[in-house]
Amino acid sequence: MAKTHLREYSIKVIVFVFSGLLVAMAMNFFYIPNKIFSGGFNGIAQLIALFFHAIFGLNLQVGAIIMAFNIPIAFVGWKWAGREFTVWSFLQNLFSSGLQILLPETSLVHSEPILAGMFGGLLMGIAIGVTFKFGFSTGGMDIVAAAVQKASGKSIGFITLFINAAIVLIAGTFIGWQNAMYTIIGIYITTIAIDSIHTRYQKLTAFIVTKRSSEVAKALQESVVRGITIMPSFGAYTQEPSSTLMMVLSRYELREMELLTKSIDPDAFINVINTVETSNNFLNEDLQSQIRFERVAAQAQLNEALNLDEAAEKFKNN
Repeated sequence: MAKTHLREYSIKVIVFVFSGLLVAMAMNFFYIPNKIFSGGFNGIAQLIALFFHAIFGLNLQVGAIIMAFNIPIAFVGWKWAGREFTVWSFLQNLFSSGLQILLPETSLVHSEPILAGMFGGLLMGIAIGVTFKFGFSTGGMDIVAAAVQKASGKSIGFITLFINAAIVLIAGTFIGWQNAMYTIIGIYITTIAIDSIHTRYQKLTAFIVTKRSSEVAKALQESVVRGITIMPSFGAYTQEPSSTLMMVLSRYELREMELLTKSIDPDAFINVINTVETSNNFLNEDLQSQIRFERVAAQAQLNEALNLDEAAEKFKNN
């Protein structure tokens, strides 16, 4: 157990350093020198730096502005996005913004701003996606997006894209609409990269045709903790009755569902389709954890009662 925990922690630290480096490279080597804006608070920090340079002649470090933004956002995340998530995200933001201050602002793509937008967006999307996958974020707007996503179940990439629309409009006003279009390209690629890597909250609907519906449904409800609808069905080819189980689950639960179903009924037919939207009674991870905890506690109480009865019976017989 200790070795497993140490291994997971080591991987998380590697992801921490790797993602921080990607963010710093995206900002200093692609976005800032080409006057293309990142999404979230990174983009807002770029706008503030341009504003102070144009109005007051001050050259503020974008990394320093991002670092300042990170402090009040951490308080929001502490309450709404989870403490461990917020601490790791806060430290990651400090690390990446510190690297931005230390690294030079120089473009790796000369006279090709569209490439700057594409590669900057890709690096930023990879950084955000892998951090979310390992339980934290790059800080800033990611913490806000995670808090909203936790309450609504919406895609993190979708939420970030919606918030960044205001940044594009302001950027177009200040630096021209051509650079704003490059900004849109970068933000779009970031969104695609995030949702390609961080698939945890993508929803799927599974249809399971089986002759052992009760056993499969019980096992899935205990392990995956999802609601299941059982519908009677009839095989047109076999001319035999069966049952079809319908359940909505997250993409990260798909493999567990398939393995569990096939372990009970190897002949089960599974059809999985994408789900666009669900109602409010789709369990999130917190509710799933709560249900699992309640089940374990109830089982422990039952076992304790059985042990007491068994001890009393032995005492009586003696």
